[in-house]
Amino acid sequence: MDASQVRAFLAVAEELHFRRAAERLHMAQPPLTRTIKQLERELGTTLFDRNTRSVSLTPAGQAMLEPAREVLEALRRTTEAARSAERGEVGLVRVAFAGVSTHPLVATLARRVRSERPGIELELSSQNFALPAIQKLATRETDIALGRWDVLPDGIDSRVVMGDRLVLAVPATHRLADQEEVHFAELRGERLVTLPPDEGSVLTDRLRRLAEAQRFVPQVVQVAPDTQTALALVSAEVGCSLTLSSVAANQGDPHVTFVPVAASEGGGLPDVHLRAAWRADERSPAVRAVLDALLEVDQVDEPSVPPASPSSGSKVR
Repeated sequence: MDASQVRAFLAVAEELHFRRAAERLHMAQPPLTRTIKQLERELGTTLFDRNTRSVSLTPAGQAMLEPAREVLEALRRTTEAARSAERGEVGLVRVAFAGVSTHPLVATLARRVRSERPGIELELSSQNFALPAIQKLATRETDIALGRWDVLPDGIDSRVVMGDRLVLAVPATHRLADQEEVHFAELRGERLVTLPPDEGSVLTDRLRRLAEAQRFVPQVVQVAPDTQTALALVSAEVGCSLTLSSVAANQGDPHVTFVPVAASEGGGLPDVHLRAAWRADERSPAVRAVLDALLEVDQVDEPSVPPASPSSGSKVR
């Protein structure tokens, strides 16, 4: 039994008239009659009692009526599922993101996908640092990665989705807290809290590069496992920490002040922009749909960090 035979059977069963059933199927009556006879031979039973004046269902035909409708409905759903997948309306898309600064963008993306493409399931995976996220992308353990990288593996495409810049987190009582910006040379001898040097953190790399440019070795007093811990240590006056304007925009500790890092005399600061990365050979319509949504809600400009009042939120210079 094939789909055309099921459709022919249902047309005759619902019309109880071969000519009307043929018109409904946009075919001539003789081929329809042959199809029904062939179906009856294959089933080994008669489905219709017919004479020159009427057509009626036999008990076998009556029993077949609802299952036949279920078959056609299943075929319709199967066809629609395939077409929806091709249109990028359904599917699983895995997104790996690194760092607290990505959280607002990921939340915006998730809300947009849920609203506009509810058939797509987002699997969100948070990483402390960007290196594991890009490694997951290269090994096909995730579909989209959000993070900051200086070098990408072969076969990976990327685009900046949020501009960012370096700022220095200092205790509110620190001598640099009232400055409009801080020159990196001023950090010579300062007690610094850093992220782990072996996790591929872009901030650890920028600290090293900027210190080398000013010909001094950073005085690291503590290594924090993540950004939130680093800022807690700054609040506790353990030391200062190099971080991002996007991190400052989402902090609320009144004991921490964020001071922009000034460009050196020789040029601008190293890039710390947030990027979306994906495999260049990606063919999944669902992944492409999520990428389109992500690139449409991007925040290429640097995050706006309004100054907070002394009684609420972090102070930003």
